[in-house]
Amino acid sequence: MIRMDRRLFENFDMVLMLFICLVCIMALFNLYSASFPHNTYGIAPYVRQGYFFLMGFTAFVFVISFDYQELHTLNYPFYVLITALLVIAFFVGDKAGGAQRWINLGFFRLQPSEPAKLMLVIALASFYSRKEVVDGYSIRQLLIPVVLTAIPFVLILLQPDLGTALMFGIIFVSMTVFVKLRVSTYVIMGSLALGLGGFAWEQLLKPYQKQRIQTFLNPENDPMGHGYQIVQSKIAVGSGGTFGKGYLEGTQGHLHFLPERHTDFAFSVWGEEWGFTGSLIFLGIYFLLLLWGIHVAMYAKDRFGVLLAFGVVTLIFWQAVINLLMILGFLPVVGIPLPLVSYGGSSLLTTMLALGILMNVRMRRFQNPQSTDI
Repeated sequence: MIRMDRRLFENFDMVLMLFICLVCIMALFNLYSASFPHNTYGIAPYVRQGYFFLMGFTAFVFVISFDYQELHTLNYPFYVLITALLVIAFFVGDKAGGAQRWINLGFFRLQPSEPAKLMLVIALASFYSRKEVVDGYSIRQLLIPVVLTAIPFVLILLQPDLGTALMFGIIFVSMTVFVKLRVSTYVIMGSLALGLGGFAWEQLLKPYQKQRIQTFLNPENDPMGHGYQIVQSKIAVGSGGTFGKGYLEGTQGHLHFLPERHTDFAFSVWGEEWGFTGSLIFLGIYFLLLLWGIHVAMYAKDRFGVLLAFGVVTLIFWQAVINLLMILGFLPVVGIPLPLVSYGGSSLLTTMLALGILMNVRMRRFQNPQSTDI
């Protein structure tokens, strides 16, 4: 039974909601352009994404209807469920582009690695809030968080999906550093990271993954092959100039020079059509949303709320930064979407659930263990 405190409505964060709505509206308009002209068969991507937005806002409302403290308990079945879905996707999932990472649900294909990112945020926030260490965590005390991170990391790496797998490492490092480590832990973790990086390059990375890194370093060496995506993306963004070519007037996207223009390279379409000025406005609103998320974390009522809010911001921030650096040619193409902007039901629903948790923390900042529900 869901119990509602009247003060929840008074503390509904309209600023956070405004930023979410603005980003979603701009994203949907951009997706319309990115998928224009539309095929006469099938459902247009922007229509499908509109359905996902409706589903996402429904999930958002559901998440804010219960106290986020219940995630301490729900964390365990959620972790088991998502891990099971990752195993199912690995063995019997749909294949595309040489990877096996989707589960066909009929009305859309679920990519379990997307909700798995949020699962890790909740799991780490729950652990660190329960096991607070005043003088900083030692390596031994990080054993459980490492295992919690390693299980989905390995399952996703085997799909193979290196880019998404690395996101789990980034989330783990960000949240772990945030809760404070001993100096010796930093030294050991840094040494291990360097060693594992060298080992991964020599033994784990597949030839096409090494090729992506080499292409990133010098995409012009193979402009019609592996470097094509980066080159075309940089052309699209650069050709936008100061004020852009105008809505629905982008040539790189509409003439099909720019690949994956509605997914990984969605912001390239925005940059071409709205230019430097429009890009600054979009990114200003986008990162104000994340800054407001930090504000939510600062005023959370307890350690669990702080870690949840910080984890959500971390999840969205790093995906956004990696995607933006990727389309500008500063990082290899690793298939990381721009949250709320790139086409994809799994990513969008996961992001809306995460923002629902952020709003949940904000709405309950006034509560204490003695608060009365009605």
